Amino acid sequence: MKTASEAKMLQVFAQQRREQGFTLIELLVVIIIIGILSSIALPSFLSQSNKAREAEAKQIIGASNRAQQAYYLERNQFAVDLISLGISIKTSTNNFTYAVDTSAGSPTAIIRDVSYPRNSSLRAYTGAVEVDSVNTGILSTISILCQSQAASPGDPTGVTANAATGSLSTCNTGWDELGK
Repeated sequence: MKTASEAKMLQVFAQQRREQGFTLIELLVVIIIIGILSSIALPSFLSQSNKAREAEAKQIIGASNRAQQAYYLERNQFAVDLISLGISIKTSTNNFTYAVDTSAGSPTAIIRDVSYPRNSSLRAYTGAVEVDSVNTGILSTISILCQSQAASPGDPTGVTANAATGSLSTCNTGWDELGK
């Protein structure tokens, strides 16, 4: 009788061991669920990653605009390059390359991404600072920050400088104004 009870106990232990594992079907279902969740989350993650990279351009161009305004107040002219601003801004990063564009002529200084974004999924940014004595009645500087609506903008400058006509610079077609 002792052997029969021992055999029965061994069967119970063996059955318990089999019930503790996962079947192949259960593992496949879990892997499929993880795949679906990651396919939903990945685009959101990439979008947030691009927003962080674009924030770099907004920060650098905004700081450059403010530095140009201070530079003009001190010297009565705009700086012709970023190094002259004296604020230790990198002219090139992993995502963008920045430069002062003097083609608009005085009294406008345009700071823009000269290479377009190196990552084709990023939008381009342009900033401009100009002297406004017409609209305010006193000599002051006004800045503008423009962002391309698409990842590859049609017009590389992004800003139309209207200083010669006495009106302020505006963002070009295909660009959104982020602030003055």
